[in-house]
Amino acid sequence: MSKYDVIIIGAGIAGLYAAMNLPKSKKVLVLCKDIPWECNTFYAQGGIVTALDEADIALHVNDTIEAGAHHNLKKIVQILSETSLKTTADIISKGMQFDTDAKGNLLYTKEAAHSVARIVHAGGDATGRYLHHFMMTQNHHLLEQNALVYDLLIQDGRCYGVKATINYQPTTIYADTVIIASGGVGSLYEYNTNSRTVSADIQGICVEKGIALKDMEFMQFHPTVFIKTPYARKLLLTEALRGEGAYVVNEAGERFLFEYDERGELASRDIVSRGIFDYKRRTKQEVYLDFSMFKPKWFHERFPNITRTFASVGYNFPKDRVPISPAFHYANGGIACNSHGVVPGITGLYVIGEAARTGVHGANRLASNSLLEGMVFAKRAVDHILSHETHIAAMPKFDKDYGNILHKENDKEYKHKLRQIMWDEVGIIRTTKGLHHARNCVYDLKNREIGRLLQLRLNTASAIVDAALSRKESLGTHYIEQEEQDI
Repeated sequence: MSKYDVIIIGAGIAGLYAAMNLPKSKKVLVLCKDIPWECNTFYAQGGIVTALDEADIALHVNDTIEAGAHHNLKKIVQILSETSLKTTADIISKGMQFDTDAKGNLLYTKEAAHSVARIVHAGGDATGRYLHHFMMTQNHHLLEQNALVYDLLIQDGRCYGVKATINYQPTTIYADTVIIASGGVGSLYEYNTNSRTVSADIQGICVEKGIALKDMEFMQFHPTVFIKTPYARKLLLTEALRGEGAYVVNEAGERFLFEYDERGELASRDIVSRGIFDYKRRTKQEVYLDFSMFKPKWFHERFPNITRTFASVGYNFPKDRVPISPAFHYANGGIACNSHGVVPGITGLYVIGEAARTGVHGANRLASNSLLEGMVFAKRAVDHILSHETHIAAMPKFDKDYGNILHKENDKEYKHKLRQIMWDEVGIIRTTKGLHHARNCVYDLKNREIGRLLQLRLNTASAIVDAALSRKESLGTHYIEQEEQDI
């Protein structure tokens, strides 16, 4: 029998920082769905927020709550900001190198809805991959690649481990504690910036087990994404570009976003996304991100990753402007938990990172708060685990297994249909009629001959649609357009 002290589901920033903080004396297994760098952390460009000093904490808290449409839990936001100072210091002391000036001082950038420049970055616009590589080198525990979790072993209010395919072989793995760090729900949407591994499986298991999901109506869309690629994951153009001064323009080169908000390009993500989406729908015009104000040498040094990536598809930055669209980016809602990542009602189960609904983000995440949230609450979860140690003597048997029915013949076609429904009806601008249509479509797909993994996606999609239907008023990323019969 395979048994561990702790199983961590996911090898992004939250999972790896939890592993870094669990002592070598513990028997820990990190389960990684694919290759380790195929995760959202790796693709993060902009950077990681840190309060500049004690005096900046109140301002960072206020910025976060303003961006979150005052739906955040203030106590949790306070924890995030206060802890940011020691969290950033901790990873720097362990060897993480952020970008600095010639004198070795940290370079800070500003992003939308931040009052001041307080975002540190690495490799210019490659913060995620630098951070992920650093944390991989710091991990002293066993990491299993190609490990897909398809069930949580829960009985009588306790989690005993997981069922997973390890290199395509169904395997039961027991543990005293399970930490979910599996990320968000990106693959549910036709246009998204997420890794292909982020597909809402674990949230779907929680729905099945009666574990609460909260704030699922608040799905964040990134305003500036290049979607003209054949792949599901579209190419993100970091918010730091607008923070440094890039413009969003129409075909005539006019900065139209001031029609929607006096802050223009630097309004919060929900407002900018809606503005671009509405403008494109209304005018049938293309919308562009314009970098022509930047000097080429500075741009190539500050944004080397974006320069290289877009050169490979024929763009010469900063000379060329690029067509953009909003795309799904981040799940503000997730599995309900407390400030230590404890999942209520289930002993031995924790959740951290994007999979968790900590209450930090409210109705709309403030730019670059997510990497920080992953670390802060990973450490809090580990501290809680180490101070509440339990060892399970006897394990119940879990005979039910879905390992042989993960996929069915028509799943790919149904999956594509689901992604289109979610984009069209449960996206940036929603209507009650559209949400009801989405609910009926999801219900219909659930009643087809489908595999286990698609069933889990549909469970999560149902939770998002139901939450959106329950909230009658627009708030943050949940924007309900009034239909004529409603007015």
